[in-house]
Amino acid sequence: MCGICGLVALDGSEVDAAPLAAMSESLRHRGPDSEGSVVDGPVALAARRLSIIDLEGGDQPVGNEDRSVTVVQNGEIYNYRDLRAVLERRGHRFSTQGDTEVLVHLYEEHGPAFVRELRGMFALALWDSRQRRLVLARDRFGIKPLYYGSERGLLSFASELKALPRGEVDLDALEAFLTFNSIPAPLSIWRGTLKLPAGHLLVWEGKGEPRLERFARPAPVPADEVRDGKESELAEELRARLRDSVRAHLVADVPVGVLLSGGVDSGALAALAALESGERVQTFSIGFEEGSFNELSEARKVAERYDTDHHELVLKPDAAELLPKLAAAFDEPFADSSALPTYLVSELASRHVKVALSGEGGDELFGGYYTYVADLLAPRVGPLAGVIRPLVEALPSSSGRTSFDYKAKRFVRAAHLPPLERHHAWKEILSPEARAELLAPARRGSADPLDVYRARYQETEGAELLARLQDVDLGIYLVDDLLVKTDRASMAHSLEARVPYLDEVVAGLALALPTRFKVRGLAKKRLLRKAVAPLLPHSVVYGKKRGFSIPAAAWLRGPLVPFAREVLSAENVRRQGYFSPETVTRLLEDHVAEREDLSRQLWGLLSFTLWCEQAQRATALAA
Repeated sequence: MCGICGLVALDGSEVDAAPLAAMSESLRHRGPDSEGSVVDGPVALAARRLSIIDLEGGDQPVGNEDRSVTVVQNGEIYNYRDLRAVLERRGHRFSTQGDTEVLVHLYEEHGPAFVRELRGMFALALWDSRQRRLVLARDRFGIKPLYYGSERGLLSFASELKALPRGEVDLDALEAFLTFNSIPAPLSIWRGTLKLPAGHLLVWEGKGEPRLERFARPAPVPADEVRDGKESELAEELRARLRDSVRAHLVADVPVGVLLSGGVDSGALAALAALESGERVQTFSIGFEEGSFNELSEARKVAERYDTDHHELVLKPDAAELLPKLAAAFDEPFADSSALPTYLVSELASRHVKVALSGEGGDELFGGYYTYVADLLAPRVGPLAGVIRPLVEALPSSSGRTSFDYKAKRFVRAAHLPPLERHHAWKEILSPEARAELLAPARRGSADPLDVYRARYQETEGAELLARLQDVDLGIYLVDDLLVKTDRASMAHSLEARVPYLDEVVAGLALALPTRFKVRGLAKKRLLRKAVAPLLPHSVVYGKKRGFSIPAAAWLRGPLVPFAREVLSAENVRRQGYFSPETVTRLLEDHVAEREDLSRQLWGLLSFTLWCEQAQRATALAA
């Protein structure tokens, strides 16, 4: 695991590599163990390394025999041993025992298409000095990040935005952030700086502008090609595939732990890791003082069943101290409140291990969200929802986890909409009307944030409806929210997070399942639960959905109110110049007075305001 960065002179001349050292230094947290760089004509590459495989010989950059091909990568290639064996039979000679060297030799065999052969998570940069070709690539699921931008003939790229030049705030990105609480690819918060989309290459051929190519697109199968068969047989197949994935994700020359939330996804990973590992597995869990959010007891059941070396942390509402740290770690506005416990559980894990398995992807692939239940329920009860809406809107606001009143209000407000629009409405942060009221007229974006959903949805025409909606989440919410959260929160503590559900072996089956094996009635993740039932306690398999979520609604009606009022004061908001101070104050007071649960909106406003304050301070210091 590493942080990578680089510079390219797009006219093909000698690159000025002077900024490279500072770029690399800004990524030290991603790779504190070693650093390396190479400058060759128009291209300069650098890497910071977190040593996981081949501890002594795996430093980067890595080249082929004559150093005509050089690569830096952030990630892990889980099938590197199989690939290496094939390449050695074809005459390639290796000088290291790690996975990175496989990339240069595989490229020699296949050219830029070599990335199709890789099983793993990666963001990489490869320079072919003979062909005068640079290849940037990001894995098919978007697990690892890569940003890029060009200015005055210089292309720069890096694992994180902090290594790249700052610019003006992209107003389309700001509008998207207020819609989703994260910023979807290819946008970043800075105009002119983009995210390389999942499953894409950026290829530069020695001169001119680079071109963007898609090399992989995990997608649901057409409706008439879904897997059929007995549920018990499919469950057995899924369990075997999960075990295979976990086995692959345990490959490391350092100990590997598990981030254990107490739910079925991470519980299954802990169980399988314990069965596959030759050592006692270490597990890490976060709890809360608020009862409805504290699931340490379920995590303990799994830990005790498999005799793991278990570590716990009870979280108190000290977000006033942690939110500024999160703003610095994430580089751009990011408002998934579960980043806070993920940040802390990563910090806890990093004291004991350098690698940890995490359960991202299980919900999107196997149907784990209540929104999927609502998606299937809405066509049948949509007319009734309109009739009872006045009664539902009158329900008092609760501070509990995804409380009944919160879900009911969301449902009746959107049940009448078309499938994609209502799926978005279940999770929407601020509506177009609310954004218009919040944003100053000069701060409005010109694009509709929902267009990214529509484009993704159109690509899966012919698949089952629920599968198409899951695919939207898989390609947008998962990539630009959950995986961003996991990557930044873990790498802030020099911890590598691996996600075994996002493996072709597992996803290949999940994307071929019919709806009935995922969601039926109120039951979610049906096949996954059946597959892992022999491995876990009954209460973990069939309990309510769990994860590293926080009691944000309660905190923002209690201990965090003074902090929120200070950060979102009219003076602060007016000075930054993006939002209407009156609107921000009204949202905060409506939430505190329990007129409505606006915790997600307020968390977003807090996150943006703290990020903006840091960005403006950094810009002033650089001037």
